[in-house]
Amino acid sequence: MKLATLLLAGATLCAGASFALADEAKECSDGIAVLKAEIAKKPQKVTLDKLNKALKGAERELGEKEYDECLDFVSDGKKAVKG
Repeated sequence: MKLATLLLAGATLCAGASFALADEAKECSDGIAVLKAEIAKKPQKVTLDKLNKALKGAERELGEKEYDECLDFVSDGKKAVKG
């Protein structure tokens, strides 16, 4: 009985983690789209350079499935737009 309870608890935790990763992956992809849209607006060179750096890093981390790091790059890009 205890083993079944432990297995159920473990499965529940894994399922929750999968949903969290899926949310972060979507946030990362959405953030990359925002960075690309800001770049398309042709901001000043200083801002453009920061956006390009953030986009490159975010895309790399998305490919590596490091979604939290991707979101850090997206955040950096959004800060560059705000000034």
